[in-house]
Amino acid sequence: MRAGRLFRHMLWPDWWVLRAFPVSALRTIEQAIAESERTHQGELRFVVEAGLPLPGLLRDQSPRARAIELFAQLGVWDTEHNSGVLIYVQLLDRSVEIVADRGIDARVDDAFWSAVCRRMEAAFREGRFESGTLLALNEITQALAMYFPASGENPDELPNTPLIR
Repeated sequence: MRAGRLFRHMLWPDWWVLRAFPVSALRTIEQAIAESERTHQGELRFVVEAGLPLPGLLRDQSPRARAIELFAQLGVWDTEHNSGVLIYVQLLDRSVEIVADRGIDARVDDAFWSAVCRRMEAAFREGRFESGTLLALNEITQALAMYFPASGENPDELPNTPLIR
C-alpha cells in the first residue's frame, strides 16, 4: 500500500463530495434514475465516495473491488430480473466503476460498461460531474430498455436516491 494514497484518503473530508455533486445535482440524478426506471425493468444505484474507508485502505482495495463490495452490501444483485446496475464513483482515485447483475451483464458486453465509465471519467476531469453522470445514465437506460423493457407492473425495488458514503 502506498503511504500517499492512505494519507490522501484519510485526510480528505467526506463533505468534499458535495463540491462535485451539490444537493441540486443529486436531486437531478435521483429524478433521472426514477425516470429511467419507468422505461425498463432494471434497477439503478448511484454511489459516490470521496475516499475509501479505512478497512479498504488497509487492504489496498481497488475501486473495482469496492464497487463489487457495495453491489453486494446494497443488494443491487437481488432484483427480480437480475438487472441491477451499480454506478460507483470514487473521487480521490478518480475512478468510475459499473457493476451489473448477471441478467443484464449477460446481454451487454464489458466494452460497453468500460466505455461508459471512461466517458464519465473524462467528463469529471473537465469538472462536468452532473452532466457526465446524466449522459451515463442515459446510455445505461437505453441498454436496459432494450433488454428489459418495462411491461405491466414495474416495482421500484431499490432506492433512487444517490448514496454519498
